[in-house]
Amino acid sequence: MSNSLSKLKTIETPHSGYHWDGSSRRFFEGWYYRITLPIHGQSFAFMYSIEDPRGGQPYSGGAAQILGPKDSYLCRTFPDVNKFWAHRESLGFGHWGQTDLQIKPQYLEPQVFDSRVEEGYQATATLNQGYLHDPGSGSRCFWQYEIQPIYGWGNSEEIQKSTAGMLSFLPVFEPGWQILMAHGLATGWIDWNGQRYEFKDAPAYSEKNWGGAFPQKWFWINCNCFQGENDLALTAGGGKRGVLWWMESVAMVGLHYRGKFYEFVPWNSQVSWNIEPWGSWKMQARNSQFEVELIGTTNSPGTYVRTPTEKGMAFCCRDTTHGELRLQLRELLGGNVENNGKQRSRIILEAQSSLSGLEVGGGPWDEVWRSH
Repeated sequence: MSNSLSKLKTIETPHSGYHWDGSSRRFFEGWYYRITLPIHGQSFAFMYSIEDPRGGQPYSGGAAQILGPKDSYLCRTFPDVNKFWAHRESLGFGHWGQTDLQIKPQYLEPQVFDSRVEEGYQATATLNQGYLHDPGSGSRCFWQYEIQPIYGWGNSEEIQKSTAGMLSFLPVFEPGWQILMAHGLATGWIDWNGQRYEFKDAPAYSEKNWGGAFPQKWFWINCNCFQGENDLALTAGGGKRGVLWWMESVAMVGLHYRGKFYEFVPWNSQVSWNIEPWGSWKMQARNSQFEVELIGTTNSPGTYVRTPTEKGMAFCCRDTTHGELRLQLRELLGGNVENNGKQRSRIILEAQSSLSGLEVGGGPWDEVWRSH
């Protein structure tokens, strides 16, 4: 096995494969791929989804959305669920639009896809490729880039973790959420309305969610492009999710830094948050060894993107990829507390970025959401 394949196998996370069980119950699965281009000060976020894949239901179909430069937006729907494919045991999926191929939808070698699929996409752990065109606005995007995974979700060289813990293997918590690749390096190109961006070793990220229930309200912070730190990746978020017959509010912070994973989750940490309806995201988390503080802000109005809901895809999620983010990680020290009553600590890391992803979704967002 080559080093790159060995590395890929090492960081493959739980839940990388497709979750649909073939039933007719309401179901969605969605994937998010992001690359950040620090030279241009821009990001591209690709959002793929499939709903009610059995077909013949009111909301059956797929979609592909791109949040592009300066938070611009492009979306195309793919109504034919029979042209969607996905791997059960590993990360791989795609949806074909117009094509002259008379075969069952499947992964194609990039050059074959490029020449035979007129509109659509395909993505794996090491590739993201596609073409979208909106005839109404004339907007279009071509893209093809390869990905070298660096961090999955967990310590390097260890079995990777499920983002939502062991219970996420059961349909108890819905929707499920999994960070597939906290950090990787992307090499390739994107053509956005005729402007071509070529890049090598650009920071890359991917995650997914799935289930038969839909989140009511959530927030999210993501960044793997920090000033002066090329081995640092952060994802944090929280939301109200269904657990059997009740709703609970949960949040987590995950940090990969120089080969080590710092995990702050409800079962090992105290996590608190203070999230404005838009413009300010503040989180703090603490476990027995470490504490972390995040402050995200933006003056950008952001862009609304579609997310799956009980009534199909809807504009209920507000995003920017131009957020300001400040991060501080501290190690807690034993011994006496300081004069202010706080436990003594040592700063391990301070970092900042102006290319953070910041998001709020669902609702209502008519007031500040504070943890209790």
